[in-house]
Amino acid sequence: MSERQTSGAKPGSGKPSAGQDEKKNDQPEDFDIDMDNPETEKAAVAIQSQFRKFQKKKQDVKS
Repeated sequence: MSERQTSGAKPGSGKPSAGQDEKKNDQPEDFDIDMDNPETEKAAVAIQSQFRKFQKKKQDVKS
């Protein structure tokens, strides 16, 4: 039988793992995205469209 193995800190320990702590101190990674690429524009439009649908649905639930 296989046993489930957990990684990282135990729940409730209150201490972040070393990897998480280091990430906070580092500068954000630079991304090399070609903003003039038509595929990038299509992806941005698709993401924005889905986000607007999400916001609209969220607003309709509150009403």
